[in-house]
Amino acid sequence: MKKSKFTSAAMAEAGMAIALTGLLHMITIYQMPQGGRVTAAAMVPLVFLALRRGPAVGMVAGTVFGLFNYIQDPFFVHPVQFLLDYPVPFMLLGLAGCFRRWPAVGVVVAIAARFASHVVSGAVFFASYAPKGMNPWIYSAVYNATYLVPELIVTVVVIVALWSVPALGRGARVEG
Repeated sequence: MKKSKFTSAAMAEAGMAIALTGLLHMITIYQMPQGGRVTAAAMVPLVFLALRRGPAVGMVAGTVFGLFNYIQDPFFVHPVQFLLDYPVPFMLLGLAGCFRRWPAVGVVVAIAARFASHVVSGAVFFASYAPKGMNPWIYSAVYNATYLVPELIVTVVVIVALWSVPALGRGARVEG
């Protein structure tokens, strides 16, 4: 019988990652006018959890954080918009866990997936914010890139640094 990845140790680690993500998310370096922000490496705990524990644990933790994020800073126009802006993009950060051997690639894939979710939401539900005559998909992509590209750079740097520490990253033995 296959051993469950959702052990008590994994769930405790997930809880700590969610809490730390929430704390770092509150430290805003730059706030975008219609939502989105550059934070103090807020995605690092969730991505690191996914790399250590795998994509399933990372996706569950990301979904939980996305719901907490909505509670902290709610903006609702449609149920699909809610999904695309809160639980889904943070759930997609768990994709980093598919790239344990290449953590920088995992970060890029995970944040690119989060970016795609926000772009679809922006183009479909917030097209009215695009300047007159501008394609809403281009506007949404540029808007979301202004805060997610800096987040990507910071997250890659911090994850690669953490992953190189044997007691934390690739050399760490994850039990339970």
